[in-house]
This record gives sequence, structure tokens and C-alpha cells, in this order.
Amino acid sequence: MGTVHAKSLDPLPMHGRDLGVSPDDLVETPELEQEAKQEILENKDVVVQHVNIEGLGRTKEDLLGYEISDVFHARNLIDVMKKAHIARQRLLRLGIFKEVEVLIDTSEGADALPNGLDVTFEVTEVKRLTGSYNTMVGNNEGSMVLGLKLPNMFGRAEKLTFQFSYGTKETSYGLSFFKPQPGHFERNFTFNMYKVTGQFPWSSLKETDRGISAELNFPLGVTNHTLKWEGVWRELGCLARSASFAVREESGHSLKSALSHTVSIDSRNSAIFPSGGALLRINQELAGYTGGDASFLKEDFELQLNRRLFWDSVLSASLWGGMLYPIGGQPTCIADRFYLGGPTSVRGFGMYSIGPQSEGDYLGGEAYWAGGLHLYTPLPFRPGKGGFGDLFRTHFFLNAGNLCNLNYGEGPRAHLQKLAECIRWSYGAGIVLRLGNIARLELNYCVPMGVQSGDRICDGVQFGAGIRFL
Repeated sequence: MGTVHAKSLDPLPMHGRDLGVSPDDLVETPELEQEAKQEILENKDVVVQHVNIEGLGRTKEDLLGYEISDVFHARNLIDVMKKAHIARQRLLRLGIFKEVEVLIDTSEGADALPNGLDVTFEVTEVKRLTGSYNTMVGNNEGSMVLGLKLPNMFGRAEKLTFQFSYGTKETSYGLSFFKPQPGHFERNFTFNMYKVTGQFPWSSLKETDRGISAELNFPLGVTNHTLKWEGVWRELGCLARSASFAVREESGHSLKSALSHTVSIDSRNSAIFPSGGALLRINQELAGYTGGDASFLKEDFELQLNRRLFWDSVLSASLWGGMLYPIGGQPTCIADRFYLGGPTSVRGFGMYSIGPQSEGDYLGGEAYWAGGLHLYTPLPFRPGKGGFGDLFRTHFFLNAGNLCNLNYGEGPRAHLQKLAECIRWSYGAGIVLRLGNIARLELNYCVPMGVQSGDRICDGVQFGAGIRFL
């Protein structure tokens, strides 16, 4: 019986010890082996009597009880294997164990039932202090990141992280504390303290933010929600002596205190190269009601639809949009406005170089929309199929969009009419490279159209790197 049991577990990352049947017995009685195997697999009365966790140090047992409790509800061997495997994945998801092994054995002891099983999880906890060094890709920028982590600080999957990032346009450091709800890892609380210094050459602007934030993440049905409060002291300055007067007027200190809510529904099978599914993300931000000198209501959304076609090709459509409404009659800040253009949005235009500008400095806008249509196909002749070649795609694209300021004394029809004027659009083709499942690189040949006075274009080859693409 023991050897049969071990064989049945081969497809899963588990193992069990021999339960007392010798190899000689199995060779001499193959019919009994087959009957025993069939009996175990079809037994409807298997009972999980004990679930043990070995190797715990600083981790509290009550936290793990939520993750492994479903194992007790298994009623046959196959069910035990499945639920134990799910429990193993849930334990690894906590980020507090380096390894988790599963042993399934017959029950022993005075209270052992004939059909009783014991399940044992052998865990290896991560170190109290870990360090990391890696590189990150942002929207057309790269950075080096150094980090220190104190995982499982108080024994219930809490995590304290210090991170320093040095990038081509941004330098930051911050301290964050993460706390999940026991039994519901998707429900978690995060508190952050940070300082970020960024350069924005398209606006001749530099910005230093010092702030704190607190956010709560939780699922609700098929949606995921994030509630966040942020208080940030912002210092704006000119990046160059040639900065326009409009940018110089924005220089100085300001304090923003804002509440925001994000809801998303994501049914895509991949964040970078989805072949099916859809994404809807809606974000609202309200500043000024909890203090500070910035007062506005900001709304924006993102929609993406994907459909597989013939020959592993995929048709993808995206739509972005947003509006910034000032409250109290005061003008909006250049740091809060929307920006559009570049290899991650409307391709064929310079980085954030669409819309209102002054003396060559782009000032952003209070309303925008952007749409994209893509046809993704495998590389011609499928080189490296099933391996390195699957990281690449060719794509043909059509992008369009507009960014402007609105007169809020006018009605919605006038707003839509203004957003429909002076539409910038572009088309082209290129090659896309996936970096893990979080970022991608694009090398495109672009043909910009609908160019307006003051727009900066990139006619021809354009390179882009980022985590969010239109």
C-alpha cells in the first residue's frame, strides 16, 4: 500500500515514506498491487486525522491554520493530494518560507483509524534579514534597485522593506510596512514613507516629493479594490535656466493630501502578451478635503480587450481617458495634470510632447483620451519556437489621442467637441520583447499624423521600454 501511495503522488511536488510493503511482495503479487491501488484511489471514506507543520521558528501557528484547514475536508486520496498541493501553494505565497515539502502517511497511534491519514508540511523559513539587488524598467526609463527586507517580522507574514532606487530620471528611497489579513492574503494593509526626486525634461521641471501613504487592498467578487490616503510635501523647481515663465510660476512648495480609490477587473491570461480576456481599471482621486493646498477631483480609466485570431495572432484594442476638475477656483498644478505622447502611449510623438506648451515646455492637460489597435503575430518563420523566440512578437499598430484643457463653465457637449479637435494619430510596425511578465521593450517604425503646432515628433524608428503600454 505504501509504495502504491508514493507512486500516485509522482505528478505533484510531494513525497511520502514507505509504509511497510517490501519490493519483493509487490513483485510476487502484481494483482494485489493493482487492487490496492484501485481501492485507495476510489476510497470515499479516507479521513485526514492530523495535519502537522514541522520546522517553524518565529512563525505563529494560528496564521498557518487558515491556509491548511481545507486539507481536513478531503474525503479521498486524490482530494487529499489536491488540497495539500493547494495548501502548499498558499504557504509559499505568504513569502515567509523558502521551501515547503508535503508528506502524506497513514495515521499511527492509539486513535488511528484504518482509513486515517496524517499530512505533514515540512517548512524552511526565510532568513530574518534578506537583501536584494536588481534592475527595474519603468516607462522609458531604467533604474538600479537595492533593497533590505525583514520578512515575517512578528510571525504573521508582516514585512518591513527598505528600498533605494537610482534611475535615469528618478532617484528614490522609502520604507514600507506590509501586513496581510490572516487567511485572506489578498486583503492587506501597507504603510509607506518615501522621498522621490524626479526630472522631467519635457517640462524643464524637477520635483522632490516627501510623503507618507497608507493603503488597503481587498477583493470584492470579481473586482479588486485599493483605498489609499497620501500626504506629500512637493517641491518643484526648474531643471534648466531656459525653463519657460509658465514653469517658473509653478516652482515652489505645495502640500497635497488626497484620498483615492482604484477598482479593477482583469481576466487576461497575461499582463504583457495577452491572447484573450479583458482589463478594466478605474481610478478616482480627491485632494483637498483632508488638508493641503491642492484641491481637485481626478478621474481616469483604462480599458483593454484581447482576442485570439488565426495562426497565433492576437487583436488587441485599448482605450484610456481622464479628466482633472479643479475645486475652489484655484488652478491645477503642473504635477497633477495628465501627459500624453511617446513610445508607451501615442507612438511617433516625443515623450509627453502632445498638448499645451509654453516656449517648448509641455505643461500637461486637464483632460485626455487615447486609443490603440494592435495586431500581434509571432516572428516570421517562427525562429526559436517553444523557447527564446516566444519572448518576441511582431505588431502592427494604429494609435490616436488628444490632450487639452477644458473650460468647465461649458457643457459636456463642448468638452467632447474640444477633445475631438486636433486629434493626433500614428501608425506603424515593430518588434516587441517581453521581459518576464512585468515589462516589455518595443522597437517600432512610426509614421506620425495629425501633427499640431508645437508637437514634437519622432518620425521613423522609436524605442520604448515600460510596464504600461497603450
